[in-house]
Amino acid sequence: MKIVRLNEMEGRNNLMAGGMVKFVHSDHMTVASWTFGAGSIFKEHNHPHEQILNLLEGTIEFTVDEDTQIIEAPAAVVIPPDAIHSGKTITACALIDVFYPVREDFASLDR
Repeated sequence: MKIVRLNEMEGRNNLMAGGMVKFVHSDHMTVASWTFGAGSIFKEHNHPHEQILNLLEGTIEFTVDEDTQIIEAPAAVVIPPDAIHSGKTITACALIDVFYPVREDFASLDR
């Protein structure tokens, strides 16, 4: 059994301005545990991975394929593969992103 103790991991703060992230990778998925300050920007982007954004704390403005909504925790956003998405934190936020398949670009950071 593989156990990852997030409270013992050192986070990365060099991937997104205003954000701190801790990654966990399995053979088939990547999970990213994020914290953001208010006013953090998620630049418009897309990727071939299916993603579920789980907003645990806070409020964000989030856009998926030109549909923009204000989302308050607790909530989850399902982001299809290749969908263009972006966002901005309105308050400080804690969220967990789940990606399928593995985000090799993130996994390579931990090698």
